[in-house]
Amino acid sequence: MDMEMPSQDDPRRVAVRSWLAEHPTPTGRELAEAGYVAPHWPRPWGLDADPIHQLIIDEELRRAKVRRPDNQIGIGWAGPTLVHAGTQEQKDRYLPPLLAGEEIWCQLFSEPDAGSDLASLGTRAVRDGDEWIVNGSKIWNSGAQESQFGILIARTDPDVAKHQGISYFICPMDTPGVEVRPVREMTGVAIFNEVFFTDVRLPADALVGEVNRGWGLAKVTLGNERVSLSGGGALWGMGPDAKDLLALVRERGGCADPSMRQELAALYIESEILRLIRLRTVSAAIAGAQPGPEASIRKLLADEHGQRIMGAAKALAGTGGMLTDAGPLGGPADMWHFGYLFARALTIGGGTTQVQRNILAERVLGLPHDADPLEGRAWSESRGAGAGA
Repeated sequence: MDMEMPSQDDPRRVAVRSWLAEHPTPTGRELAEAGYVAPHWPRPWGLDADPIHQLIIDEELRRAKVRRPDNQIGIGWAGPTLVHAGTQEQKDRYLPPLLAGEEIWCQLFSEPDAGSDLASLGTRAVRDGDEWIVNGSKIWNSGAQESQFGILIARTDPDVAKHQGISYFICPMDTPGVEVRPVREMTGVAIFNEVFFTDVRLPADALVGEVNRGWGLAKVTLGNERVSLSGGGALWGMGPDAKDLLALVRERGGCADPSMRQELAALYIESEILRLIRLRTVSAAIAGAQPGPEASIRKLLADEHGQRIMGAAKALAGTGGMLTDAGPLGGPADMWHFGYLFARALTIGGGTTQVQRNILAERVLGLPHDADPLEGRAWSESRGAGAGA
């Protein structure tokens, strides 16, 4: 792939700058209507932008210090699935406020007894006239306590193979019978939640795609999730990255320890490799290809890389690293202490490290599937979808 970016007078770059001159402090809705939130999406939601066009837009927004709306699950996971399989009515209703960040979304996939083996989920949705009645529970639902909508998968036919009896729904989080319980982590905050469904009634048009064909849509969502979770920042797109740590080390006069210098050099190399893989993955997605096993490659590398960044930052803090308010080389803690604790979740959420390696072994290297000793048939596809946080 050609990494050379177009010149400063490229017409596409000039068009973005002209728009920003007219909208120096754009709202989320203005960005969405201009197609700048998800430029690679089809019109009217995006601009049908090719890879270079999207990178130009990204560069110009960063230069103008304009941030896109913060709605990671909505824009990164729910939105692409609705674009892929939603009705026109669903797209018209949900995509504009989703892109504008006016309605926040969460993901309702994983269950206490169905994490890596997601297709074994037990939450049921039963048709009752023009409604679906949902009962069950979900776990590790990021941001559910702040969300207006959730993407939900539930079993709609218990009498067929587990991958064939799952349906995909849009769930308003204020529906009677939905209870959200935040889960406080060792970081001291509650990012994740438990969600319980007690006779929750969803209208028939809450169904996305076909009845009992939701597993294919879940895989679309999970593929986009892995692309999203392996984005910039060491903590699933949040927080500092390797270059931030290296900049801090340089600012503080460097590092005298040769082993730590070697570790920092390795982190820089890893970050460059991940950046190039990211460009390749984004290019494929923008070209219209659904995320495949390659999304697992970057997520696997990015998660372990993020843990090593935070481990190096904690080591650079020395004995001060035992405190919550001490950062690397005597600097401020900022996100470093929180990041060190949160980083433990990176290799679990969105599909465990073991699941990602299974996917790569089977779908990229062509190695044999794991055999289920009880059922005597291949079962790693069910494990391969991973857990949705």
